[in-house]
Amino acid sequence: MNNAPTVFAQIMGGLDATELARAAARFPMPRASETLRAYDHFAAMVFAQLTYRERLRGIETCLSARPSLAYYMGIRERVTRTNLAYANDHRDWRVFAEVTAVLMRRAQRLAADAPAPLGLDADLFALDATVIELSMALFPWARWKKSLASVKLNVLLDFREEIPVFATLHEGKTHEVGSLDDIPVYPGSYYVMDRGYLDFRRLYRLHQAGAYFVTRLKSNTCFYVSESCPVDQSTGLRCDQTIKLNSVAGRLGYPEPLRRIHFIDPDTGKSPVFITNQFDLDALIIAQIYRRRWAIELFFR
Repeated sequence: MNNAPTVFAQIMGGLDATELARAAARFPMPRASETLRAYDHFAAMVFAQLTYRERLRGIETCLSARPSLAYYMGIRERVTRTNLAYANDHRDWRVFAEVTAVLMRRAQRLAADAPAPLGLDADLFALDATVIELSMALFPWARWKKSLASVKLNVLLDFREEIPVFATLHEGKTHEVGSLDDIPVYPGSYYVMDRGYLDFRRLYRLHQAGAYFVTRLKSNTCFYVSESCPVDQSTGLRCDQTIKLNSVAGRLGYPEPLRRIHFIDPDTGKSPVFITNQFDLDALIIAQIYRRRWAIELFFR
């Protein structure tokens, strides 16, 4: 007889039911649910997420089909549509925020001895946004288009630990570049982002704080080249230049020199142009830093 824990129980093994109970005690519901404890509520919603259940009826049907397996999954009480609906409506979101913080701190301790990515002597972060679609009937304040509602999640991902260190949530129509005003800035760290975050005034704030950024240059940016360094074109590099912005907005937003690197990716054939305020690293390392940005796309998936 196979007595090994289920896959779901192994996934949930990093979280103890007492931790959720303590968080739920700090933020109690208006009327305590005697039939659905906080851990069962959380586990049922995790199960729904992993199995793509879209309705409460589907969650109830799946979990009640094999009650013995639900017990070994850690769900001790019977999950019904009624108690799930009540818990979803009345349980304070801060309960799950606290639990998330516990798990993130635990993951950070596990990754404390992990080597820095690309051999950098600093932390490397990726900043990106994803759109979460919502029901227009339930969230009319989040109107994005005529018949769509959404919110935009901006995430700052730590490459060393592969977990978010900061996130903000805005209406879907809010441009993601505004999140540069909110993110924590750690001197000496690297921030890699797509060109949707290209705002020279905000990037200059990172520069003044002693942080480095790597992003892509838009084709309509006005600049002139003040210095050009030789590159080994066999590596995919095409140029490594020191530039200065020569538009009025550019000079006011970022008055200091920038580094422009043109690189042809040998795997995809794409030829992105990067800008950064880091002048000491090899140009090929700068290109590799930007390629690591793909990790946050995988995180969102």
